[in-house]
Amino acid sequence: MGLSGGVDSSVTCGLLLEAGFDVEAAFMKNWTPRSPGEGLLICPLVADEKDARLVASKLKINLSVLSFENEYRDKVVDYLFAEYLSGRTPNPDVLCNAQVKFKVFLEKALIWGADFVATGHYARKGEKEINGKKVFTLLKALDGNKDQSYFLHKITQAQLAKTLFPIGEMLKTDVRKKAEELELITSTKKDSQGICFVGEVAIKEFLQERIKPKTGDIITADGQKIGEHDGAWYYTIGQRRGLGAGGGGIPYYVVDKDVTKNILIVARGDKDDALFSSGLVMKDANWITGVEPENGLALTAKIRYRQPDQACTIKKLNNEEWQLDFTNKQRAVTPGQFAVLYNGDECLGGGVILRAIK
Repeated sequence: MGLSGGVDSSVTCGLLLEAGFDVEAAFMKNWTPRSPGEGLLICPLVADEKDARLVASKLKINLSVLSFENEYRDKVVDYLFAEYLSGRTPNPDVLCNAQVKFKVFLEKALIWGADFVATGHYARKGEKEINGKKVFTLLKALDGNKDQSYFLHKITQAQLAKTLFPIGEMLKTDVRKKAEELELITSTKKDSQGICFVGEVAIKEFLQERIKPKTGDIITADGQKIGEHDGAWYYTIGQRRGLGAGGGGIPYYVVDKDVTKNILIVARGDKDDALFSSGLVMKDANWITGVEPENGLALTAKIRYRQPDQACTIKKLNNEEWQLDFTNKQRAVTPGQFAVLYNGDECLGGGVILRAIK
């Protein structure tokens, strides 16, 4: 059991014990700042480890501390810098799940002799038959406000077969009530925010640790210069704050950027058509059941976490790229983020956004 020191993973441990499992808990250490800039990532590591130890003691289970810092730096943090430098906006939480929790942590657990790895994610695991063969499915959590299937869309059949999501059938309010019943210290603890395993982060200041500022122009879609910025790579599509360009009471929003020329392109107001796209092209798709969706299939998609499902159709362009066409235009389609596909409550998988289709 990945015990993070939060209420969700704490209750998960309790539920597994009640279900008759022999539970071994593991607290993952994945970040130790090596410079002042890296110290900007506010990681409540000490407090979380203390809470994890108190929970393990209360539940009378063994707790091990595992360090995957090298893997986290190589697969998540280096990826974050490379994506920003290339002009894209990454989602490190998705990579953290794919490369750490459900890869190196799962591999370690299986070496230890575990039958399953469990996490405190709000998601559900299902089964169905495809061509006479049983496959596992990833389903949305019962609590739609807390559903985390978006972050889990890269999970594979092999990983899902060995994974349990015990709180996926519960509402968050019931999870906290269960924590109170179990007399766990985490029952009133606030949910964590920020980058997975790291915590809150001042992303621009953190990026400046490796990507140095460089002044460039802020221009409108029709080519008018309205100000200057300190590095196009620090900004993301749809961003409003931090531009330093006034719009006569109407704010400007980033609609595109050219990191080669170090230019930010902006639109005035959040209703400008330049902010919206009719579709997108994604790559590096993962399909959880191993079966690709049929061309023209009507599905729903999320292009960011917590976004309501958006109606779309999908088609395969080539061996690497897929196109999504939306029923309603989407605001701030952002290269580097992930488009995740759903058929009802089932998360089919998804891919990284390559470009928007206007």
